[in-house]
Amino acid sequence: EYPLHRHVSGFTSSLRTSSAEAFLPTSVGLANGLRRPHQKPAILRKISAAQQLSASEVVTHLGQTVVLASGTLSVLLHCEAVGNPKPTISWAKNGEEVKYNDRMLLQPDDSLQILAPIEADVGFYACNASNALGSDSVSIAVTLAGKPLIKASRATVINTELPAVTADIGSTVKTIQRANVTISCQVAGVPEAEVTWFKNKVKLSSAHHLHDGLLLIANVSLSDQGLYSCKAANLRGEVTESSQLLVLEPPQPLPYLEDLTAVLSSAGTSTHSVLTSPSGTKMTVSPGSSALIGCAVDGHPIPNITWLYSGEPLSLQHHLLAAGRILQILNVSDAPDGEFSCLAQNEAGSLTQKTSLAIQEYRWSADKLMACSASCGHKGVQLPQLRCLLDGAEVNISHCKEKPKPALRPIECNRRDCPSRWMVTSWSPCTQSCGGGIQMRRVTCQRLTAKGSSVPMSNEACAQVSKRPMDTQNCNRQPCAEWVASSWGQCNGPCIGPRLAVQHRQVFCQTKDGTSVSSDQCSVLPRPLSTQNCWTDVCGVHWRVSLWTVCTATCGNYGFQSRRVDCVHVRTNKPMLEHHCSWRPRPVNWQRCNITPCENGTLLGGGEAVWHGGKKEGRVISQKCSTGPC
Repeated sequence: EYPLHRHVSGFTSSLRTSSAEAFLPTSVGLANGLRRPHQKPAILRKISAAQQLSASEVVTHLGQTVVLASGTLSVLLHCEAVGNPKPTISWAKNGEEVKYNDRMLLQPDDSLQILAPIEADVGFYACNASNALGSDSVSIAVTLAGKPLIKASRATVINTELPAVTADIGSTVKTIQRANVTISCQVAGVPEAEVTWFKNKVKLSSAHHLHDGLLLIANVSLSDQGLYSCKAANLRGEVTESSQLLVLEPPQPLPYLEDLTAVLSSAGTSTHSVLTSPSGTKMTVSPGSSALIGCAVDGHPIPNITWLYSGEPLSLQHHLLAAGRILQILNVSDAPDGEFSCLAQNEAGSLTQKTSLAIQEYRWSADKLMACSASCGHKGVQLPQLRCLLDGAEVNISHCKEKPKPALRPIECNRRDCPSRWMVTSWSPCTQSCGGGIQMRRVTCQRLTAKGSSVPMSNEACAQVSKRPMDTQNCNRQPCAEWVASSWGQCNGPCIGPRLAVQHRQVFCQTKDGTSVSSDQCSVLPRPLSTQNCWTDVCGVHWRVSLWTVCTATCGNYGFQSRRVDCVHVRTNKPMLEHHCSWRPRPVNWQRCNITPCENGTLLGGGEAVWHGGKKEGRVISQKCSTGPC
């Protein structure tokens, strides 16, 4: 099917021997009997124009460019490597492992042969040589005569430690600040292509260390972030590949957190707040209160925050605020001891900051005395004031109800003779209940001693201290008044039972001379009723019943009798509507009667009995009858 295959393979074998000998490093001994030292792989490069034995077969070494012609039937790519142990050879195309088939062949000498190449075979082929000591890789471009070809990668390169990093164009490069980044744009094309570099679609000047398809970005900072593009152009066309450069900054602690200040202002004065730190912080809080813990960190990209309690995920009640940077503990009593920590992570690294909460204890205090109960005499005492304290501040005593109370002992105070002072008894009852009366009391001058005895003193001794109180005063000066009621009004209202109609009268307070006064002046007197139930003529009704009718049967189970029941007025004996009597039980108007077994030959109602053929037969005789009310 491919007549040139065998010929090309044979040529490659002979070429491999000569080229391998030509390129072996001098450090590798080939003399018989000498033991070769261990050496990491090294792929032999040969930079020259592509070998084209004929229009249909091409044989080349790595480091060259293969240009496919319309009649090319075979391309053989040599990969020769030295090393000890012997390197293992593998092939990749545009960064992906080559999948061998009946057209893409791996030869015994590790060369890659492409039979009947097509446009889809265009690309960069990399030979990878590896052993236990390391690896080496070299690419070769297979292209068509026409617009250029760029070796591109779709990998993501992340550098968090090294001072320098190199990546192929097309990669996404993420690196820490101050590293040197080299982006390689390997171009193949016939005619030869010119390479131009751009950042965010703006052409870069030669000051950006451009040479041999390489772009060097030295001492990377955040301002160097952006999209870097490599454009390869020749007379046949142009192609562009781009790489995104992202500058990483590991999480770093911040001295403040603006979001915490805003949240704290809306949370109220009873909420405590604290910032975590790498070395750890502490905060004292009240039992049962809430707390805000801030994780003040910065980094690029913005770090993800994970909160932990005693090294474990949070299980207590909490809220996450400000995109997870603030942890709100709803009840600090749920976390009596232990450490809260926030783990900030991004692609550049991680940072752990922590804090611990100390819960204050409520306690009873009796160190403050109440005011003395007396200014002199023999009974003055001071009691310790029992207070509930939290961090030295007085709080509601309910917080200390679970704590045992200390014993309180009263302390004597102001035990000395009192100055002379007026002593008064209670006022006597007023001599009149109204219209003006007099009350009296006894006023004396006395002195209470420190032993508790009372010593009479002259009125002059007390008059020097204060004015003598009055011993007589007027009382009950308001005019005498009484309740007066008018006559009862008409009895009216619906009759729904005996004496349930209503009648009214006026009740007012007035003096003896007939002057009306405020009801307050009669408030000490029992007030007469202003409303009462009464009996109206409408309520004088009853049920009137007639005599029972004759029973409809003399025996059996079907006899009944009835009577008439009417609602009539007691006085006039005139019929009334039944609802006027509805408050009285209505008598029954029919009942069963003569419920006794019938003897032989006895029929119910009207009829006769006859004998026929030796047997007694009954025959009912129909009759008209009047039907009364049931």
